[in-house]
Amino acid sequence: MIGMKHTVSQRLTAFAALAALLILCFGPQLCQLAGCAWHSELYSHILLVPFITAYLISLNRRNLALDSERAWRWALIPLVLGACPLAAYWWAARSGWKPEPDDYLALMTLSFLLLLLAAGFLCLGLQTLRRVAFPAAFLIFMVPFPVMVRQGIESFFQQGSVDAAQLLFSLSGMPALRDGTGFHLPGMTLEVAPQCSGIHSSLVLFITSWLAGYLFLKSPWRRAALPLAVIPLALARNGLRVVTIGQLCVHVSPDMIDSAIHHHGGPLFFVLSLMPLFLLLYLLRRPESRNRLSAKAAADSLAGARHEISLPHSVS
Repeated sequence: MIGMKHTVSQRLTAFAALAALLILCFGPQLCQLAGCAWHSELYSHILLVPFITAYLISLNRRNLALDSERAWRWALIPLVLGACPLAAYWWAARSGWKPEPDDYLALMTLSFLLLLLAAGFLCLGLQTLRRVAFPAAFLIFMVPFPVMVRQGIESFFQQGSVDAAQLLFSLSGMPALRDGTGFHLPGMTLEVAPQCSGIHSSLVLFITSWLAGYLFLKSPWRRAALPLAVIPLALARNGLRVVTIGQLCVHVSPDMIDSAIHHHGGPLFFVLSLMPLFLLLYLLRRPESRNRLSAKAAADSLAGARHEISLPHSVS
């Protein structure tokens, strides 16, 4: 037992040393990432991701197999994948390529996380990483979107929001002539810009759905269904916001386009989108709760039956 504890302590110390070395090597990039997250609305969640990961690991700390066999071969995969972005950046930089800040940070952060994963395989073993698979995978939300990926997501949500708004305008009975990503409304024109795509609130909603599924659901397909529901939910929320602003501009005043509900109404609509998400979570959780209660009742009945059978033997 003492030897096992000594081995576990050595492995944890080795992993902490490798993690500290990686943090030191990637220190400038991680500081730049923290500064980007601090000043960016889109990436403000990045500062919370490591703390959430640490909390999720602490919830499962008693089940960690810290004495599992080291996975040398598994470590080679993230080690090679983590070294490739560094080599690609070095080669491209020598060729005169100057990446955008988001592209550079995405490359460096991804490399850091992959090398950290390789250190985990080397020091902690495969069984340990299996038991912290979700918290470890959750660190991927530290990686900023490359510019092309961010623009593609913004374009998708912009177009989808316009489609949702067109449907809602039709259901509301307001005449709205669609023109690309804009609408000609009575007395004014409303344009849905890329900044109105709601990418930040949609990303936060997506992260929230993954966390809620991990904490409250057991079935893999139910856990996957919750984040998938975020996409139509986000499009409906954005469409509702567009229609609300359009209705206010037509029926109240065109000056409502510069009102607080347009420029600062995002949190309100985000809270509204949480309600159907939590309702879906409740509906997905109910069958699992019933199954757990049934299993507990069956176990109690079996235990009672065994007690009744064994009781005469104890009397005799």
